[in-house]
Amino acid sequence: MAFSSLAWRRPLRRLLAAWVRVRRIEPSPETLGLPSDIPTFYVLPRPALSDALLLEDLTERHALPSAAASHSLGAHGVRTLIALPAPRRRRRPTALRQLIDSGQDVQLVPVSVFWGRAPGKRFGVWHLLAADGWRLTGRLRRLLAVLVNGRDLEVHFGAPLRLSELIDGRDAAVIERKAARLLRVHFRRVRSRVLGPDLSHRRTLIEGVVSSPEVERTIVGLAGDAPATQARLRRRARRYGREIAANMSYPVLRFLDGLLGRLWNRLYDGVDVNGIERVTALAGRHTLVYVPCHRSHIDYLLLSYVLYSQGLMPPHIAAGRNLNMPLIGPLLRRGGAFFMRRSFRDQPLYARVFDEYLHRLLSRGHSLEYFIEGGRSRSGRLLTPRPGMLAMTLGSFLRRPASDGRPLSFVPVYIGYERILEEASYQRELGGGAKRKESPLALLGVLGRLKQPYGRVMVNVGEPLALDAFLDEVQPDWRQALGEPRPAWRTQAVSRLGRTLSRRINAAASLNPVNLVALSLLATPHRAIEAELLERQLALLADLRRPRPGDEGQRLPDGTPREWIDHARSLGLLAYRPHPLGDLVTVDERQAVRLSWYRNNVLHLFALTGLVAFAFRHHVRHHVRHRRDALESLLAPGWPVLVNELSIEPPAAFGAALDATLERLAEVGLLVADGHGWKRAEDLAKAEQLRMLGRLMRPSLERGYLLVAALLGEAPGHFDHVELANHARQLAERLAQLTGRDAPEFFDPRLFDGLVESLEHEGWLSVHDDHRLHYDESLREAARRSRTLFDPALRHRLERIAARGGDSGKDEATLGN
Repeated sequence: MAFSSLAWRRPLRRLLAAWVRVRRIEPSPETLGLPSDIPTFYVLPRPALSDALLLEDLTERHALPSAAASHSLGAHGVRTLIALPAPRRRRRPTALRQLIDSGQDVQLVPVSVFWGRAPGKRFGVWHLLAADGWRLTGRLRRLLAVLVNGRDLEVHFGAPLRLSELIDGRDAAVIERKAARLLRVHFRRVRSRVLGPDLSHRRTLIEGVVSSPEVERTIVGLAGDAPATQARLRRRARRYGREIAANMSYPVLRFLDGLLGRLWNRLYDGVDVNGIERVTALAGRHTLVYVPCHRSHIDYLLLSYVLYSQGLMPPHIAAGRNLNMPLIGPLLRRGGAFFMRRSFRDQPLYARVFDEYLHRLLSRGHSLEYFIEGGRSRSGRLLTPRPGMLAMTLGSFLRRPASDGRPLSFVPVYIGYERILEEASYQRELGGGAKRKESPLALLGVLGRLKQPYGRVMVNVGEPLALDAFLDEVQPDWRQALGEPRPAWRTQAVSRLGRTLSRRINAAASLNPVNLVALSLLATPHRAIEAELLERQLALLADLRRPRPGDEGQRLPDGTPREWIDHARSLGLLAYRPHPLGDLVTVDERQAVRLSWYRNNVLHLFALTGLVAFAFRHHVRHHVRHRRDALESLLAPGWPVLVNELSIEPPAAFGAALDATLERLAEVGLLVADGHGWKRAEDLAKAEQLRMLGRLMRPSLERGYLLVAALLGEAPGHFDHVELANHARQLAERLAQLTGRDAPEFFDPRLFDGLVESLEHEGWLSVHDDHRLHYDESLREAARRSRTLFDPALRHRLERIAARGGDSGKDEATLGN
């Protein structure tokens, strides 16, 4: 028999039950739903007395069909706990074969047990040595695992397999092989999901990269027929490989789990995880590429910790070479980080080695993590995606043989902080200060800030994107390019892939108290507001994002608006000033700059609402109305640009989305519909709330207005992409100085670069052979209509700044009347 049946089995089981602690059971026993009218047999991947005793105790404690019982099936008595038969032939019939020979319908429930894989509070040398890995464990090692890691257990139940679904008149031996094959595939997928693919020796992997045909062709192309030069370049390629390659280690992952668990508990009030079931549904069957937003250095560690704590293998992480510093770099490398240089330009051998290394990770099924923005966002908004890593991932996917059907899926992740560690450095860099080089001493300086409050962190998993389905949509004939990593359509596909992933990251965003307070406070003209009005505005913002039928993914913070204000105050982000005529909430310049970062995290959630509100904000007389068709004609030209700038998933039809927004604003009492169109509510408090909503989009609209005004002030072809973005940035900086704004993110260079790209993408601008930007009268006409969005005083100021920024001293009629 597979498992011992000695008289001391029950006492041994009690002893084991008293020692071990199961920290994770997936799925929970209450949700298994095993039918009681069909005999249940549990299947382990290999005979192990410790696993058998553990499972017997679990089934008894959770009222599941017993794993310690036996069933009489025909002439045989078969225990309900069996081990998967080894692939080699056996003289004696296996328990699985006995079940098949009985002819009765039974259900087989595969069970995977991992000793030392589940996250725990303790870590040390013995815990690390005894943790589960891919190597089969011997009796001594298993005993050590039970003794050392008995408090860190993880148990995974698989979906039941009905034998009746396999028996179709075929030979019993064939049925046994089929059932065993299905069970092995399941165990392999669970093990891959929990432990990741088998980690090959790093030196072997690097040698494979250097000796690959792709790297060899690059070496020959650079060295020609000179053997000495080829040998020197091969040595250089090995050095590049050692510089790049990760050295992931299960013991170090266990160590980092304990270390980071202490860090998060010390630094944050908690980490909220949403949507992780989307990952568990794919892990083990898909090669996963995690693409989180990049807001903080903590992102690297946070996502790996969350995945590990949820029973998933952490990914290999693409990290900047600046983090490969003494002490820190080796630890990150063993935690899964592989390092890359900021630029591959004029480094063809390095680029080929890195590309081949990435391909080998993906082809072996390792999950990856990289940041498509290319760097941390100093402004708080999602940055325009960079094509490099996406292009290499797509190239690797196309290099696979046609027989390799393993899917590759991108997993977008939104990470939302209530306060970040880098607040001061971001503020300094946006103000023009140089970025300081990372060093161990600089990181040690973080320890001095651990006692400060940082609130909570939210990790939201967005909707995964299967790469093959994406290519089916954008390039239906892509399978003809298999084996060709650089087809002609790759650049366009990568650009669209980046936009799609950015939109899915932002679609996973949710609000926290700091976001809401920032949205409201920064919409005031003087960074001060009555506490009562602030509470009403917070309640309004929450109500506008409250989940509606079909919007189960939307989340709002717990508590009341007053509690949200108090929470932001406890984080040092505002001041509360009691006053006899009504308490006030204020922020100084430093706090305002910090709050702008948190506002920009979620500004896209209110883009269309803010745009519609902006169309009504400058009408002083309540009887002024917008007819529905005229309002759509006014807002439609600028909406696609906002969609691209804020990485928003555009609605199927702008008109339908506009109608829904108007109705929603009417529901909350800010707009009123009559037979002549839409107008503001006459209630003064409601009118003020509508003005505050409109101010949310004012910075984005002003930037766009300045850029277009500068462009139209010159003849077509006057600017190229870089010149226009730089010129518009200088105009925005001038506007900020003239209006007394201390908001460096308003003239962030990457915002204007993305704005020019948006105009090109939407067809407003075209690039001719001279590499200059050209426009036609359609842009001038759209700008002429959009200028009525701005009240005359603001429009006059913007046009004067744009005109004075030119060389010809034009007057305010830049856009035409």
